[in-house]
Amino acid sequence: MAHEAQTRVQTALNNLLQDLDKSHLRKMQGDMHRCAARCCDLNTASMEEVHQCIQNCSKNVSVAQSYVENELTNYQGRIERCVLQCRDNVQDKMSTSPSEKDMKAFESQFHDCIGKCADTHVELLPTLLKKMREMLSKGNYSPETS
Repeated sequence: MAHEAQTRVQTALNNLLQDLDKSHLRKMQGDMHRCAARCCDLNTASMEEVHQCIQNCSKNVSVAQSYVENELTNYQGRIERCVLQCRDNVQDKMSTSPSEKDMKAFESQFHDCIGKCADTHVELLPTLLKKMREMLSKGNYSPETS
């Protein structure tokens, strides 16, 4: 992806992740650590029981993080498919021996198309963020539900 377009997408994704962290994930992590600390206070529990307790405390955060990673992987795949379509569109227009002028025009078309991919996908992020917030708020983020 062209550098400028890639930077726009990356900045928008970073903002999305910051928002999710502050609005949901950080609280979940705090709850996980407080739960794990209570497990360590169980003086009558065996080492295995404490370990199991700590693992149970981290399940919610692990599943939520997997959900977020899955959504971002799907999003990245959509961008990649868009860029591949740009490449295919340009290749379909090329003759077997394009001139230097033609090559510059094709390169320009390719970069314009990538810019449109970036713009289109950055515009999708508010909807994706809203969906992810709703899913995290409901605790409805297991792989079967996304």
